[in-house]
Amino acid sequence: MKKGQTPSMRIWIDADACPGPIKDILFRAAERMRIESILVANHYLKVPRSPFIKTIQVTAGFNVADTRIVDSLAPGDLVITADIPLAAEVVAASATALNPRGTLYTPETIQEHLARRDFMDELRSTGTITGGPSSLSKVHLQAFANQLDRFLTRHATARP
Repeated sequence: MKKGQTPSMRIWIDADACPGPIKDILFRAAERMRIESILVANHYLKVPRSPFIKTIQVTAGFNVADTRIVDSLAPGDLVITADIPLAAEVVAASATALNPRGTLYTPETIQEHLARRDFMDELRSTGTITGGPSSLSKVHLQAFANQLDRFLTRHATARP
């Protein structure tokens, strides 16, 4: 990188719970758009050989991967996560978070998502509802791929 040049946007993947089909979409996008994509997990990950795809293995523990992602973020980066508190930290760091179901977390929407998450946690703790979200479907995969493509296309011109 030349002096004074800003680093390219990177994609950070909260990989411990990221579904395989989502990772596959991300691997293809990393190659196609030539964007550094970093998977962070507390276990070994098998990824395709690519100059654009990297892994970071962190120690096991509560929020260790999340902390590593937040500490490594730069403004403008994209983080793939279903973890709404992590998404809130990402947005606070002037980056963007994208859920594997295609929901984009932004400064305009993150507070609503946090409130909904807290409300659902409260309902689960009282036994009013049980279980979590439905299984990842083809509709979710398509929504994720479309949102990722829109985001990358919009930000490709901002890269050096």
